[in-house]
Order: sequence, then C-alpha cells, then structure tokens
Amino acid sequence: MDVTADVVSSVLEVAGIRTPLLSAGDPAATEAVVFVHGNPGSSRDWEDLVQAVGPYARALAWDAPGFGQADKPADFDYSVGGYAAFIDSALSALGVSRVHLVLHDFGGPWGLGWAMQHPDRFASVVLVNTGVLLDYNWHTMAKIWRTPGLGELFMATTIRPVWRLVMKAGNPRGLPPEFVDRMYDDFDTPTRKAVLKLYRASPPAALETLSAEMRALDRPALVVWGAKDPYIPVAQAELQRRSFPSAEVHVLEDSGHWPFVDNPGRTRELVVPFLRRVLGAG
Repeated sequence: MDVTADVVSSVLEVAGIRTPLLSAGDPAATEAVVFVHGNPGSSRDWEDLVQAVGPYARALAWDAPGFGQADKPADFDYSVGGYAAFIDSALSALGVSRVHLVLHDFGGPWGLGWAMQHPDRFASVVLVNTGVLLDYNWHTMAKIWRTPGLGELFMATTIRPVWRLVMKAGNPRGLPPEFVDRMYDDFDTPTRKAVLKLYRASPPAALETLSAEMRALDRPALVVWGAKDPYIPVAQAELQRRSFPSAEVHVLEDSGHWPFVDNPGRTRELVVPFLRRVLGAG
C-alpha cells in the first residue's frame, strides 16, 4: 500500500501577491520538493504527488501569479525572469534553502531559470513534458497567442465546449472531466491576458540558453514524458540528456501532455522513488 501524507491548504502571501499553497511533510524543513505547474495549471495539478512525497520530505506547490486562484495583477512581470524571481521570493518566505524541483510545461523554464541563478540551492529536478527545449518551434496554439490581435481573438472566443475539444486532442487516455472543467474555470480573463504576455515575452530560442549551465551542473534528473503530447514533441525527452547528462528518461507511450493526470499511478511509480533516492530517504 502506498504511504501518503495529509495535504494542508493555506494561503501564501509574497511579493504583494496572495496565492493558494499546498504543503505536506515537515513545515520546518529547509530542504523541500517544490512543484511548479505550467500553462494552464495550478497547485492542484500536483495534489496527488504532494501527498505521495509528504511522508519523505517537505512538499510544496503554489499557484503561479496569473494562474489558478493566485492574484493576477496587470503589472506583474509575466516573463520567465519574472516567474523565476517569484519562485525565489516564495522559497525565501517559506524558509527553503535546498530545492528539488518538479516541473511541468512552462514551469520548466521558470524553475530552471531560478536554478541557473541559484545553483548552490538547486539539488535535483524532475521534468514532466518540459525541460531545456532544443531546436524547438512553438506549437500552433502558442503561435496564435504570440500574434497580436489573433491571440486576443482566440482568447475571446474560447468557450467551454471549445476548451473541452482542445483538451481532448493529443490525450488518448483522456483527461478527467472535472480536471478539464477546473482548468477552464481558472482560465479567466486575467489569466488569458497573462498567457498572452508570457508567450510574447518568450521567443523559442530563449528556451535553449540554459543548456550549457545545466550540463555543467549535471544535477540528478528524471524525465517523464507523455509520447502523445501535441505541444512539445516526444523527441525532446531524449534531448534532455544534452542538458542533464545523468538523466533517467521514461516515455509513457499512451500519455499526453499531462501524464500525472492521465496516468497518475505510473507517474507516481517513477517520481516518488527518484525523489526518495536524491533525498536520501531510501
């Protein structure tokens, strides 16, 4: 039987922003597993894994500014650098000095951007359909979001039935309806504006700049990738070895962009033992 921990829901206030926080494990520990969601997403994406990691380590997940139920100020720096700075402020507020990152989607650039700036505090990383993307071109939806006018039109016309169709594409195992609807409920007007700002501040080439720094650090890394991801090709899974030479790479052949949602059991079987090893917890 899997060992799990109680997950505590609270509110984190940092850098003038209030955001939901999920936590498990010892709240006084200065070493923690930090889960960073992507777009669209929230801390609730990670609830299952926070619960599974809690018996072995302090586990933390929050909603990034502009997403989920976090504050969504118009003047926040919706760029990779802005999110990396927010991560640092959150870690300082929570008293975390040694970090094991678990990253998904745009959480990859955000988290790795922080890691590059704080290599002495960066201990290991789990990359779930994300990482240092090499020779990558934006997917169709991202190209639309990056185009002024067209992106605004797309956001204005994305109603719930359209959202459900978009989420169905590239997810052969299917996503739970409640997960899809929760994402849509969070995808309000301020979040849509945040997404446009984020993608327009993020040229694809900028996602490659971390490779040399990560390769030099060679931190323990686990790559978990849904092969049917319609946004980031599965070829990027093996390419992570260029930036993380010691990486373990696992491809889930029938999963899509959210393997921790469409195949939570298998994802947990890969992620929890890896984290226990790097934490020295067995």
